[in-house]
Amino acid sequence: EKTGKVLGEFCRCYKEQFGVALFNSVRYEIEGAGGPQPQLLHRKVPLEDHVIYSGNIFQYIEENKKWRNRFCVVPHNYGLVLYENKVAYEKELSPRVLVNSAGYKVLTSVEQYLELVNNSLPGVTLKSGHSPILKCPTDFPVILWHPYARHYYFCVMTGKEQEKWRAVFQDCVRHCNNGISEDSRVEAPAFTDAIRMYRQSREQYGTWDMLCGNETQVLSNLVMEELLPELRSAIGPRLKGKAPERQRTWIQVSDAVYRMVYELAKAQYDAAVARCEQERPQLESTIRTDMDQIITSKEHLASKIRAFVLPKAEVCVRNHVQPYISSILEALMTPTSQGFAEVREVFFKEVTDMNMNVVNEGGLEKLVEYMEKLSHLAFHPVKMQSCYEKMDQLKLEGLQQRFDVSSTSVFKQRAQIHMRQQMDDAVYTFETLLHQELGKLQGKDDLCKSIQRILERVLKKFDYDSSTVRKKFFREALLQITIPFLLKKLAPTCKGELAKFQELIFEDFASFILVENTYEEVVLQSVMKDIMQAVKEAAVQRKHNLYRDSMVMHNSDPNLHLLGEGLPIDWSEEYSGQPEAEPAAERRRRAKQVVSVIQDDEGALPYGAEALLPPGSPEPREAEGAQPGVPPSPPDAVREIREALAQEESRAEVPQVTPRSSVPASPVPRADVPPEAEVPHVTPRSSVPASPVPGADPPSVSSVPHVPAAPPGGQSPSPACPQSSDKEPGEHGERRDTTESGEGVQTEF
Repeated sequence: EKTGKVLGEFCRCYKEQFGVALFNSVRYEIEGAGGPQPQLLHRKVPLEDHVIYSGNIFQYIEENKKWRNRFCVVPHNYGLVLYENKVAYEKELSPRVLVNSAGYKVLTSVEQYLELVNNSLPGVTLKSGHSPILKCPTDFPVILWHPYARHYYFCVMTGKEQEKWRAVFQDCVRHCNNGISEDSRVEAPAFTDAIRMYRQSREQYGTWDMLCGNETQVLSNLVMEELLPELRSAIGPRLKGKAPERQRTWIQVSDAVYRMVYELAKAQYDAAVARCEQERPQLESTIRTDMDQIITSKEHLASKIRAFVLPKAEVCVRNHVQPYISSILEALMTPTSQGFAEVREVFFKEVTDMNMNVVNEGGLEKLVEYMEKLSHLAFHPVKMQSCYEKMDQLKLEGLQQRFDVSSTSVFKQRAQIHMRQQMDDAVYTFETLLHQELGKLQGKDDLCKSIQRILERVLKKFDYDSSTVRKKFFREALLQITIPFLLKKLAPTCKGELAKFQELIFEDFASFILVENTYEEVVLQSVMKDIMQAVKEAAVQRKHNLYRDSMVMHNSDPNLHLLGEGLPIDWSEEYSGQPEAEPAAERRRRAKQVVSVIQDDEGALPYGAEALLPPGSPEPREAEGAQPGVPPSPPDAVREIREALAQEESRAEVPQVTPRSSVPASPVPRADVPPEAEVPHVTPRSSVPASPVPGADPPSVSSVPHVPAAPPGGQSPSPACPQSSDKEPGEHGERRDTTESGEGVQTEF
């Protein structure tokens, strides 16, 4: 009943916001938008048909309370796909578990986990080291925690492995959290505005950490936010047993409720979207016919609301917001600009290393090998980790409480997504320009000079686009922090009076003009001038290598973007010399995945992964020496784990394989993963000259008045190794192939 009430209210909000979003979309289409154009090219489909990561990892199986070694595949949509073992993966058997990691937190200590678990059910406290809820057999756990859904427990043998898996899992979380498509100009804005309006109607302002995942996941989080406190007070006192058992039961109850809520939310949201889409042609026809009248009516309404609200809003801005804008901006600028500078440095080093290696090792053949790896640099979770980590420094200190910012994670993840996009744009522009030059080159010297010249050209474009993207990010973040604060401050004196403005809207236009939205636009205008001025001053002072809004690239390439419209470059097929008649299955088998697993000298143990056993499914194969039908007892120490795995490996005798594509989609929420992109492999590096300082040699510019707008938003050297690239898990029955390596279950980075 509670779920139905929340979903019904949300669907009403969504229908209202759909009409507004449709009007804004049509108006944008007609009027267009100004602002600086991006200089770098944008790749259309970054990770199609690739696998990002695969390897073995231990996972705790709650059903039988045992740790098992499982094979984990991360396809290009960034879902976690867990198989019983690598053989099951190679034979294209169904995976044990599919996990959409949206909304999860990646933890690397049992203490962190227990702290979160203790807070989930008041009155029940678990003590570290004494609770059977999670007894990790190694000192290197990797735990996925969710406030509502099932938790996943993994562990590895070394700290180095733990860091690699943490980077991979965090990349999965980051990708899946960004599950609402930004390409949609109607459905996505309507959905996010409906969520915001619904929460504000409950007097919940400020940022929301659970606005993550696809629409159904976000809507499920919205319901659970209201449902869980009531559920906890009703069920919590009735839980029986010792504290660990009660806590475990509560986690299972929460997960079961979350699954039911997800199914209800999906059904109701899909129905609401279908109804709106059915009405869309008529609404769009009305908008195009009466566009001028709608705009006039909206401006008349805005003028009346402005006369009422603006004086109060300006006083509030002057007293409570304006003094803090520069502090917030500086707190945002420092880590963000350091992160983008690191992106630039990683890109510079990768290309410079490639250039040196190509010259030393054999020209075009080596170039093809390195370009395949470089082309997916932006999606390499380990190489990009040094860039992402810069955002960990973001702290708003006392400003966080003053402006009701529950967490900075929203801004961190957004900046990290911009970093990844800028890296991929730089890489794609570089490979497009290099591909164009290859036919004109003669010998290694020409190749080396051409690579260096193109690198410098791309870095100038990167500096310009980076400045534009960061300025847009700073403006959006400042608005996201200050607008909810202002709305909350003004609500007692303004919100109750808004109803009287409803009579100013013509009934025919009521689907496209909402009093509440217009009121928020007026509040936004009251602070926008100060925010724009603060960002402009930072650019004028050349802080953090920001360019002034009036600066545009002087000699940008007018024909460069035409190159980006061509077919994607397939370096291996175009230059590897492989016969065209090579079977597709063989080509897939020989393909390389973006990231391989690191192998520690001290541990011959492969990674493992957990699996959720479906009801009635047979237990995994017994270890040698165990009684038939009886699963081996869980290893209590590292030694026992090693022995168990040694037996399993000797029995399987399977060479190293890299993950492939297509895995069956799961009906449960966690399997509903938004499609995403892939990651590259690494090459050996020699000592590299330092990257030119971004701000030292700015691009040649000419002063032209311009409206600010924004384009779409490496680690240490490692030895080259076999990798496998495959298609993403998707539908049952798709063929999957792998790349083999004779080095055992683990491949090297």
